[in-house]
Amino acid sequence: MDAHPTDACPPTAEEVHRLLSGEVLDPHALLGPHPCGDDSLVVRALRPEAAAVDVLLADGRRLPLARVHPAGLYSGRVPGTDRRYRLVVHGPGGSRTVDDGYRMPPTLGELDLHLIGEGRHRRLWEVLGAQPGTVDGVPGTAFAVWAPGARGVQLSGDFNDWDGRAHPLRRLGGSGVWELFVPQVRPGERYRFEVLGADGRWRAKADPMARATERPPANASVVHRSTYRWGDAEWLARRAGADHRRAPLSVYEVHLGSWRPELTGYAEIADELASYVTKLGFSHVQLMPVAEHPYTGSWGYQVTSYFAPTARFGDPDGLRRLVDRLHQAGVGVLLDFVPAHFPRDDWALGRFDGTALYEHPDPRRGEHPDWGTLIFDFGRPQVRNFLIAAALYWLEEFHADGLRVDAVSSMLYLDYSRADGQWLPNVHGGRENLEAVRLLRELNDTVHESYPGVLVVAEESTAWPGVTAPGGLGFDLKWNLGWMHDTLDYLGRDPVHRAGAHGRLTLPLHYAWDERFLLPLSHDEVVHGKGSLWQRMPGDPPRKAAGVRALLAHMWAHPGKQLLFMGGEFGQPAEWDANGAPAWELTREEPHRGIQRLVARLNRLHRRLPALHRLDDTPAGFEWIAGDDENGSVLAFLRLADDDPAVLACVANFSGVEHRGYRIGLPNPGGWTVVLATDDRAYGGAGRVEGARLRARPEPWHGRPASLELDLPALSVTWLLHR
Repeated sequence: MDAHPTDACPPTAEEVHRLLSGEVLDPHALLGPHPCGDDSLVVRALRPEAAAVDVLLADGRRLPLARVHPAGLYSGRVPGTDRRYRLVVHGPGGSRTVDDGYRMPPTLGELDLHLIGEGRHRRLWEVLGAQPGTVDGVPGTAFAVWAPGARGVQLSGDFNDWDGRAHPLRRLGGSGVWELFVPQVRPGERYRFEVLGADGRWRAKADPMARATERPPANASVVHRSTYRWGDAEWLARRAGADHRRAPLSVYEVHLGSWRPELTGYAEIADELASYVTKLGFSHVQLMPVAEHPYTGSWGYQVTSYFAPTARFGDPDGLRRLVDRLHQAGVGVLLDFVPAHFPRDDWALGRFDGTALYEHPDPRRGEHPDWGTLIFDFGRPQVRNFLIAAALYWLEEFHADGLRVDAVSSMLYLDYSRADGQWLPNVHGGRENLEAVRLLRELNDTVHESYPGVLVVAEESTAWPGVTAPGGLGFDLKWNLGWMHDTLDYLGRDPVHRAGAHGRLTLPLHYAWDERFLLPLSHDEVVHGKGSLWQRMPGDPPRKAAGVRALLAHMWAHPGKQLLFMGGEFGQPAEWDANGAPAWELTREEPHRGIQRLVARLNRLHRRLPALHRLDDTPAGFEWIAGDDENGSVLAFLRLADDDPAVLACVANFSGVEHRGYRIGLPNPGGWTVVLATDDRAYGGAGRVEGARLRARPEPWHGRPASLELDLPALSVTWLLHR
C-alpha cells in the first residue's frame, strides 16, 4: 500500500509559511505523526536536504511521502496508529534511516518548567542545554534553551550540515523554554541555536548551558556526557566536616595556560601540578577562570560559557582528572567564578533572544564602563537561577572545594566607576545594588546548604560591612586588599624612607578581625607595569631576595589565610606574562631556590603550629609585642592558639641595617627556639641559623614579664617558639 500522495488533514497556508520561515512556536503540531481519522496517521517531515523521504513502519513496510513544498516539506497518510516509525531520507550522499524526533514527547516535565519559570531550578544543567539520553527507546540528545522573547528557534550542527531549517524547536507553554529531541546525535557533535529574536533578526548562538565547546577561536557548543570515574570519595567525606576557620589554609594561584605551557592538556598538568604543590605544602590551588572564554587575553575573566571548561586544555573530563589528582594528593581546588559581567560577543549571551535577556536593559546598570562588557540583570529570577546553578555545577560536577567570586565590589555598587548622572539609584535612592546583594546572599546560602565544607571567597575591595558575616553577605573569606596595598607600598620604599610609612605596616592589624580575611599576593599585583614581587623590592639582587623572604614570612605570620600567585614562591624576577612562563630554571639557582625552600618551610610550620591558624579571625590569637618602632622599622607580635600552649613570637626587621642586641619582651622566661629565620643560609641568607635555642630572662620589657636580646639581620623575619 502506498502512502496517500496528499495530506488528508492539511495545515493552513499560514501554518506552513511560519514553519518554513522558522517563525513557529510549535513545529510538533505540524511535523511528526498526527491522527487523521480512526485508523491512520498523517506523517509530515521537514527535510530540506532530501530528494525523497519514505516512512518505514514498525512492521517493516516502507511507504513514500509526497513532497508538498519545494522547501523540503514531505507529507503522507499511513495506515494504523502505531507511532513507532522511522524515516528513510534519500539525498545526494545516499540513503539513511533515522528516527523522527517530532514523534517524541517533551523531555522537560511540568515541575522543571515551573521551577525554571520561578527561577528556582538548582540543577538547571540537568534539563537545559544538550542532554544525551534515550527517549522511547531511541538514543539521541535532547536540546533545550531558555529564550522567552524569541519568535522561533532552530538547531543546527554536524548532524544536519549546519542547516537549522530541518530542526525547529517547540516552545513549551509560557515557560520561555524551547525544546527538541534529536535522535542519533551523539556526544562530541557540535551544535548552535539559531534564534529568531523579538527584533526580527536571526542570530546564531552558542548554548548558554553547553557543557563543552569547540577550542577557541571556534565557538560552537559540543554535546558532552562525562564518563569519568572519581577516586576522591575519602577527600569529599573529610571536606564535609572541615572547619576552615580554624584550619591551616594557604593557596597557590595558577594560570593554567602559562604555569607550564609545554604541558598542553589537563591530564598532563594534573600530575606535575599535584607533585609541585604537595612539595611546597600548599593546602589549596586556586585556578584562574577555567570556564570557556573567547578572548585569551582576558585570562578567563570574560566568560561566554558558564558551564563548560575551556577546551584549550582538553575535554571536561580532563579537568575532572586534574581536580581528582589534586584531591588524591591532599590538595583542595578553588575555582575563579565570574558572575559580575560577560562579554558582548554576538554569538554568546548578549541580546540572546533579541532582547536584553541576561543583561540589564538599562545601560546605566547593564553596561560596564571599565571593561566594555555587559552586566547581568541580577533582579531577574531566571538570571539569578542561571548564575547560582552555574556555581553549583562546578561544585557538583567538578568537585571544586570552593569558588573565588571575582569583582564583588563592582556588583555591590550601582555607581561603580560611574560619574554622577551615569548611574541609576536603587528604589530607596541609594547606591547599593540590592538585587546583586540578594544574589550573593542566595548564592552563599545555597552553596553552604548543599555542599558543607566548601568555601566561597569574595574579591571585595571596599568597606562594605559584613562580607563574611552570617547576617551579611555570607562569604567564608574576603580578600584583604587593604593589607596587600599597604604592605607592598611599605616594602616598595627604600628602607631609609620606611620610618615615615610605618603606619602602612601596622594599619591592617587594626582591622584584621573585622572580616575573615585571605591575604592575597595575586596575579593582579605582578602585571601591567606593577612589577613582580622581586622587582618591587629596592636594592641590589641580594637585598631584593631578602625583601621577598621577609615579605613572605611576615605574610604567613600575619592573621589571615594566604594566597600566593605562581612565580612568587621563588622570587620570579620579571612580571607575569600570560603568554610566557615563570623562569623555572632559576629554581636551580640561589637565591631563588632558597626562596622556594622558605615557602615550603612556611607552609610546614603553618600546618604544624596551631598558633598560626587556630584563631586567625579573632583578636584572641594575636598580641602586640612592639608595633611602634618606626625608626627601627621593627614589628614584633605573638601568635596564640586556644588548644595548644605553644606561643609563637614573630619579629621583623624591615630596615636596611642589622639591629644587634635588640631586646624583645616575651610572655614566658626560659627556652625559646628559632623555628624560622629568613636570613638562614638554607634560604639564601647569610646569618641566623634555624634551630638555635635562646633563653629569655625574667626581665620585664615591652610590658612583658620576660625578655631576650636578638641580633636582627637587615630585611629579615625571625620566629621564636616557646612550648
